[in-house]
Amino acid sequence: MILGDRCTRSCGFCLVDTRRPVAVDAEEPRRVGDAVRRLGLAHAVVTCVARDDLPDGGAAAFAATIGAIREASPGTGVEVLISDCHGDAEALATITDAAPDVLGHNLETVARLQRAARPSASYARSLALLARAKESGMVTKSGIMVGLGETEGEVHAAMADLSGVGVDILTIGQYLQPSARHMPVARWWDPSELAALAEHGERLGFAHVEAGPLVRSSYHARRGAQAVAGRGARVSSPAVRAG
Repeated sequence: MILGDRCTRSCGFCLVDTRRPVAVDAEEPRRVGDAVRRLGLAHAVVTCVARDDLPDGGAAAFAATIGAIREASPGTGVEVLISDCHGDAEALATITDAAPDVLGHNLETVARLQRAARPSASYARSLALLARAKESGMVTKSGIMVGLGETEGEVHAAMADLSGVGVDILTIGQYLQPSARHMPVARWWDPSELAALAEHGERLGFAHVEAGPLVRSSYHARRGAQAVAGRGARVSSPAVRAG
């Protein structure tokens, strides 16, 4: 996780610290690259806290981190899980121009529960970001939590919306309440129900779906990227996206 440990948003499901964030550390990308190299990672997932205090939402830090990993460990697959960049197309382009292998952004929950779960975000804005990333040539990924009070029909609708904007990889996991102050768990989904959602996702055309009680965004991330590559998906690169 880059850009510090303090988030500028206060989502109903998340325990990340929400105090005033500290200044961006210019040396962080280099340290991340060095860590990836030392660990010998085949696939690295880089995420962040939301930084609405920054004009680009932290896009430049993502681009620098992608570049640092490429330099330090050229054989490593690089996946990013980004915030919504305020819906700013230029900020998103800063990240896509750095050519991560996978660009992820989580929808988190169904349309009806967005205000309660992520009041500073927007269902439509998240879908628009994923659509724009796909149009720029990215392999795209998103995630949904279940257990917040959604119905199966609402989950199917969210999955259809994600498929409709070209998302390649989908993760679906059970929500776990991080503290008594956060949204309660409304229902525990049976593993068989989650398996059925994975099958539904395959019928919708996702290249890869991970669905299970403990699935999170980075769960089997390399496997998802390989599934897309196995379909012959075009690898993202500035040359491919030029124009």
